Amino acid sequence: MALIHNLGFPRIGANRELKFAQEAFWKGEQTAEQLLARAQGIRQMNWQQQSALDFVPVGDFSLYDQVLDMSFTLGHLPERVAALSHKGSELDQYFRVARGRSAHDTDCSCVHAGEMTKWFDTNYHYIVPELSAETRFSLNPERLLSQLAEAQQQGINAKPVIIGPVTYLWLSKSQEGSHRLDHLAQLLPLYSELLEKLAEAGAEWVQIDEPALVTELDADWKRAFEQAYHQLKANRPKLLLATYFGTLQDNLQLACNLPVAGLHIDAVRGRAEVNTVVDWLPAHKVLSVGVVDGRNIWKTDLTRALDWLEPIADKLGERLWLAPSCSLLHVPVDLDSERQTNSLRALDPELLNWLAFAKQKLAEVQLLGRAINEGRASVADALAENRAAIISRRLSDRVHNSAVKAAVGGILSSFGHRQSPYVERIAKQAQHLKLPLYPTTTIGSFPQTAEIRKTRQAYKQHNLTEAEYRRNIQAEIERAVLEQEKLGLDVLVHGEAERNDMVEYFGEQLQGYAFSQFGWVQSYGSRCVKPPILFGDISRPKAMTVEWTTYAQSLTDKPMKGMLTGPVTILNWSFVRDDQPRKESCLQLALAIRQEVLDLEAAGVNVIQIDEAALREGLPLRRAEWQQYLDWAIHCFRISANGVQDETQIHTHMCYSEFNDIIEAIAQMDADVITIETSRSNMELLDVFEAFEYPNEIGPGVYDIHSPNIPTTAQMVNLMQQAATRIPAQRLWVNPDCGLKTRQWEEVIPALENMIAAAQQLRASATAQAVA
Repeated sequence: MALIHNLGFPRIGANRELKFAQEAFWKGEQTAEQLLARAQGIRQMNWQQQSALDFVPVGDFSLYDQVLDMSFTLGHLPERVAALSHKGSELDQYFRVARGRSAHDTDCSCVHAGEMTKWFDTNYHYIVPELSAETRFSLNPERLLSQLAEAQQQGINAKPVIIGPVTYLWLSKSQEGSHRLDHLAQLLPLYSELLEKLAEAGAEWVQIDEPALVTELDADWKRAFEQAYHQLKANRPKLLLATYFGTLQDNLQLACNLPVAGLHIDAVRGRAEVNTVVDWLPAHKVLSVGVVDGRNIWKTDLTRALDWLEPIADKLGERLWLAPSCSLLHVPVDLDSERQTNSLRALDPELLNWLAFAKQKLAEVQLLGRAINEGRASVADALAENRAAIISRRLSDRVHNSAVKAAVGGILSSFGHRQSPYVERIAKQAQHLKLPLYPTTTIGSFPQTAEIRKTRQAYKQHNLTEAEYRRNIQAEIERAVLEQEKLGLDVLVHGEAERNDMVEYFGEQLQGYAFSQFGWVQSYGSRCVKPPILFGDISRPKAMTVEWTTYAQSLTDKPMKGMLTGPVTILNWSFVRDDQPRKESCLQLALAIRQEVLDLEAAGVNVIQIDEAALREGLPLRRAEWQQYLDWAIHCFRISANGVQDETQIHTHMCYSEFNDIIEAIAQMDADVITIETSRSNMELLDVFEAFEYPNEIGPGVYDIHSPNIPTTAQMVNLMQQAATRIPAQRLWVNPDCGLKTRQWEEVIPALENMIAAAQQLRASATAQAVA
């Protein structure tokens, strides 16, 4: 009998209950007890929805981030936060690491938030553990033990989930020259103690996540896996070592031979390795096959899955477990919410019939298990219904558009090149824009107030006329422009009041996209996104941003940036088609954005920002596969950006990605100005410019917009002075590290005042040095 289990479930709640509870706590509107009670309710609902599984994950729930949870379980706090242990509870300490402050912190309790970066190649962000030679760990298992007890009281057959010791160190960042693996010997006794405590609490199996095994590992890291699991094999719980997000390749034999009771592999991305694992895995071990895609929302072709699963089941028998490919954290909670909505923008029945969210994916795994255990005849009707949905999508005229395919086929090599090299066009731009040294700008969005959200919602529900909606949005744009002029910013933005999300806004206006009403996914902390559903060939019926940008430009004599999201980011932040290569969809998007860029320029907009925040996110986990991706990703950006005249200045933006190792590819984008996140890493990301001479202009983000802390002028001057040691001052911009939509005006104004004061100080210093 094949067993059915899950690696993790979305923790935000069906209606984003966790988000609203978090934010209410941070604002002081709810107590810690109320927040924790809400969290417990979400956990219990999640377990109830998984109660039919043979094993249910416990410990996958988090108040902010699972890596941060593991840091607290290991007693691993940054020293700057540990020093505040006398101020408030452990919950306060937790949120100080996550976001720089807790609910009632005064300025003296605010700290630099932990660095945040992408979780492997997903759009989820984790808090990076910080290591130094002085780092010490101490076990703090209460969170996990209490959740295990909760689940047992609910009658759940619980499988605790933890991040494995090698992946935890692999995800960390070392300071002061220490090597991450230097800490393994200190960590392993704590892991052994934790496993014993889980066994004492009744855990038969523990899922220990080691996704680092799907990456390229040198000999030291491979030895670390052997060392770790030969030591941990002495502990009582059976260990299910979970890998996901890719193939094992040269780590396959290592993973098969580690002394654990079971191995989980991602059979969606690594189908070709399944039979090899079946042959190599020792006869006493369980093989968990991730057969349903945990990262995308399309229905699984169950008949096709059974065709290759049944021979494996015949070989393995009771040693076969079935699961999604990875945690379902990366997909929305429940498609039933879409079916029950009365929204005028609800997904139509045909599209709904092609989709599966977390709850439905678990049903797919259960159906596969039943077919294997009881025979296909036992689920014949469900298989027939699934097959009809798969065929409907494959043959639909809504998916395929011959005109779009012809346009992609007609792309010329000249589409990817500017008329003149950077050194020539930047001189023309300087003459046209007349910007000062250290020009100031923002990344695009300004606070999304309750009034703005109400306006958009009322318009969607047809409770506002077109004219009323336009007046309201124009009023918000006018406010943003006036505030920027008061502040003295050099290049302005219109504030994006009309936009719900930087990807969804564009997808709503492109053919080939559809939108859920409740398809929320956690990006980080309380930040949830609703990824568009890219289901067909993409085209742009009409201009998407020109009206709002030109209205904003009419209010000021200063340059107004047109704000667009780039094709690679739209692709990577969507639920994408799985029936054609991602490159093909990206080329379609590139042509649509190119049309928008040209329309903006024709309307008199001479500064255009094309955000590619997710460029690195799509990078394969193995370096050997990078170049193929970068070739088409950079090509798509260049197609979108390079049809303009020399006088038009193209900006791009990237955030929360370790891009030092692809800096040459980023330079090949040939954007006139790039703005990047550097504040949380204290300009560490700029170290790459000591060895690489970046040819164009750059704006290193000088304050962390994901924290409510307001940076001082001195802090920002210091960061820019660090930047100026690597990049000539003539090519530096001063800007925040990301858009300001998640902040409040009362935070934004003083922060930008300090930022502009920093730019003025830098200019004065440069003038004084020139005179001297």
